[in-house]
Amino acid sequence: MEEMMLKPEKDNSDLTGAIDKILDKGLVINADITVDVAGVELLGIKIRAALASFETAAKYGLEFPSGTNLDTASWKEAMKEKEKCPQCGKRVDREELLNFECPWCGWESAKAKQRKMKASLKVGVQ
Repeated sequence: MEEMMLKPEKDNSDLTGAIDKILDKGLVINADITVDVAGVELLGIKIRAALASFETAAKYGLEFPSGTNLDTASWKEAMKEKEKCPQCGKRVDREELLNFECPWCGWESAKAKQRKMKASLKVGVQ
């Protein structure tokens, strides 16, 4: 009888993938710690922590530290709506991905292909 051996599978995820997922989805930690002696609460600590990218935090309505300058070019870029490229999986500005192509891998949406075809037809007619 042939024995069936289970072989460990390599997990292709890495630290950068895990960090990217945490920043994309966000991580919230809530903890209540109390120290009681003979039924009397001597110490109470409430911890509320959130770990997320600014983009994710803004999406869920989390408050930013006072003094955060929301008028910078970087902040405005982060607030643009982004989508994952179906080919490479990188997050790209939604308008750029739908109307042109992915700057990382060159994937084109049907709308972008149609736009290129119309442009080449116009050039051919003139």
